[in-house]
Amino acid sequence: MADDTATATPDTPVENTAQPQKRARLFKILAIVVATIALLWGVWYFLTQAGRVSTDNAYVGAESATVTALVAGPVKEVRVGGTQVVKKGDILVILDDADARLAVADAEAALRQARQRYGQASANADAARSRVAARGADIAQARARLRDADAAVAKARAELARRESISGTGAVSAEELTIARTALASATAARDLAAATIASAEATRGSASGDLGAADALVRGTTIDTAPDVAAAQARLEKAKLDLARTVIRAPVDGVVTNKQVQVGQRIAAGAPIMVIVPVATAYVDANFKESQFKRIRIGQPVELTSDFYGSDVVYRGKVIGIAGGTGAAFSLIPAQNATGNWVKVVQRLPVRIALDPRDLKEHPLRVGLSMEATIDTRGK
Repeated sequence: MADDTATATPDTPVENTAQPQKRARLFKILAIVVATIALLWGVWYFLTQAGRVSTDNAYVGAESATVTALVAGPVKEVRVGGTQVVKKGDILVILDDADARLAVADAEAALRQARQRYGQASANADAARSRVAARGADIAQARARLRDADAAVAKARAELARRESISGTGAVSAEELTIARTALASATAARDLAAATIASAEATRGSASGDLGAADALVRGTTIDTAPDVAAAQARLEKAKLDLARTVIRAPVDGVVTNKQVQVGQRIAAGAPIMVIVPVATAYVDANFKESQFKRIRIGQPVELTSDFYGSDVVYRGKVIGIAGGTGAAFSLIPAQNATGNWVKVVQRLPVRIALDPRDLKEHPLRVGLSMEATIDTRGK
């Protein structure tokens, strides 16, 4: 027994010394591994994550087009349903066009009538112009007769004077004197009648000139297409045709039909919204970042986004195209009243508009209102 104890005693300190050394080596290896992992993570973070700001407070938006009826009428046909994809120009709704067709026919009749009135006014002006010319000819003729009458009066007066000068000699009888005096009186009456005829002709020409002015005023400086009445009737016809065309309601943009509020047989009023078309191909994202994250955010910086709709495997590419002019709280219906005694500071968020790559949207279409996670690389320019 004494020999066994003596033999085992020298080995015990060796074993007790080996255990701490082994443990120290393990801790050293572990420390090296941890330091290496930390270094690698630091390098990875510096190369890929430094300067990136993220938020999950982001939502898909789009400039939706509200489709409204531009004319009133009963709904004859509805060609689309909710969630249906449509192209720009596709027929959505057809209204009953009976009233619109009657309005077009009435406007066409009014246009023809206006053209007829213009033609009549033009003919009246031509007739009045002819009457003025005729009255001018009458005046010239009357003046010629007046000149003849003046000559006849002068001749009769000369004949009477000659006979009266020799009446004392007995060469001229009393009957000849009477005839000469009668001839002078007749010539004078004819001259007075010619003068009166001139005055009458001038008065008639004045009346004809007034008629010409009134008729010419309706057509002066215009054609049958530019006359005011004809142009107004043409405009009413175009309006009637436009209203007829508007009984067929078409899609203003490409997109998906949502919020449809129209049924066959329903009478809708002009301006009433009937559906909304969401252009999903041009969707964007509004990401609400904290005010403390805006130190290095700039317009044009690249953005990576993921959607809960498709999961993290689908990554969208985009870029910052705008920063809102105020926080959501500043433009809320009831703004926050911070000037109170129990005020508590709340970190505000500011919307950032992000445009998405059209190719990504085409491969993985989004819908308005979906949640997104956005990460902006603030190192990008």
